[in-house]
Amino acid sequence: MSTVLVTGGSGFIAGQTILQLLAAGHHVRTTVRSAQRADPLRQTLRSAGAGAAADDSLTIHLADLRDDAGWAQAINGCEYVLHMASPFPLGIPAHENDLIVPAREGALRVLRAARDAGVRRVVLTSSFAAIGYGHAPQAAPFTEADWTDPTAPGLTAYVKSKTLAERAAWDFIAREGAALELSVVNPVVVLGPVLGPDFATSIQLVKRMLDGGMPGCPSLSFGMVDVRDVADLHLRAMSDPLARGERFLAVAGDFMSLLDIAKLLRDRLGAVARKVPRRELPDWVVRFGALLNPAARQILPELGKFKNATNEKARRVLHWAPRSNAESLIATADSLVRLDLIKSHGGRTK
Repeated sequence: MSTVLVTGGSGFIAGQTILQLLAAGHHVRTTVRSAQRADPLRQTLRSAGAGAAADDSLTIHLADLRDDAGWAQAINGCEYVLHMASPFPLGIPAHENDLIVPAREGALRVLRAARDAGVRRVVLTSSFAAIGYGHAPQAAPFTEADWTDPTAPGLTAYVKSKTLAERAAWDFIAREGAALELSVVNPVVVLGPVLGPDFATSIQLVKRMLDGGMPGCPSLSFGMVDVRDVADLHLRAMSDPLARGERFLAVAGDFMSLLDIAKLLRDRLGAVARKVPRRELPDWVVRFGALLNPAARQILPELGKFKNATNEKARRVLHWAPRSNAESLIATADSLVRLDLIKSHGGRTK
């Protein structure tokens, strides 16, 4: 089987991807930013089902997106690279370049090292953030042909970082990629079972609802996809000849409002969801609250907007078949309960 590098191995998507690669028999390398992350990562993977493969078939390298050191050693001898490492903070960065620069320059650093090492294909983890923002309202679902306008007003640093990083990656391949191939996966909000207490920012949404940390639902809608299906799509994009030079939206189904998500959690989880909000907040309340909470200001431009996106291309080209929104949501909640990461839950009753 192939030798595959997964960058940012301690990340949410990367962990599930490593598990699937090991289960398929690949030799896997991954990168972490500090040596202190290596042993906890191996233990998490062992506990999640990798078993002895977490030791026998996995090599962990030190490398940082902001530095050239370590990348050549991590990549040399690999047939494929899955570039997943990218900053995604909970709060607002002091300056947008704190996100944009490491995302863009890190992607280029990995692509250069992959080209120089003779890697066959890089699969870049981008985002719906690089597709569905900065547009006038539209009824049609977004597709892989759409691009976010990074110059549009009101965009967050994260949205800009993902857009500019992906644009830079495609430009690199066109101008100096030589024989290196590129495929891109663009997930929406990634949910699904967490492997441990160090979980993704996207999981905070479900955790806050279950913890009672959300008094009401802002009028927001977004798409969801299960982390296991995102990992599966990366493996398909890695190995399928038809994926060369293509983008693939990773979205399970139609976008859902926060209020509908809250209702689904209450209907399916019983006592565990007793703190989940039951009402939608008027926009003026959210805007007033954002005066006191700078982090909340990031959602203001999206209030009341409904977007949708289609997974038709991934299904048609790569025969991808994702889990439903409901299954991903419930799997997220169940894993948080199982790992005792919810404040004083009442146990599943349904």
